[in-house]
Amino acid sequence: MTPHDDPFHDCELDPEAILETHTFEDVLFTDETEIPVNMLTGETPAHSQATVEEAKEFAASIDSDAPQIALPASVETQIETQSKPYTSAAFFHFKATGSLERHRAYHAAYYSDAFTVDFEADYESGNLTITVDRADES
Repeated sequence: MTPHDDPFHDCELDPEAILETHTFEDVLFTDETEIPVNMLTGETPAHSQATVEEAKEFAASIDSDAPQIALPASVETQIETQSKPYTSAAFFHFKATGSLERHRAYHAAYYSDAFTVDFEADYESGNLTITVDRADES
């Protein structure tokens, strides 16, 4: 196998680091996501009012090769850009998985025929669960 045939050739982590099931807690947009409040009026700005259903629909509407999830936007971003309290990203995005190394490894596995990759986004708890198996074992 040449380095370019190996989907992990430029990854810091090997497949063993992401095989099986891993849960990333409190990484998704939820009804509990922090939103800004105008200190003078005590009200939430209109652009920051959103539901989980809106966030899920937004993420699903993104035209991408990889399935998207809804992640919380920081309060600072919401204020500075007057944006919604969520953003979308590929389900293996480093903001969800906690590191660029994991992001790259999940990305490599997802786009490789050698692995099966499934995920579950639980917007009630905010948890993201990703399961990776070798394709010949599933």
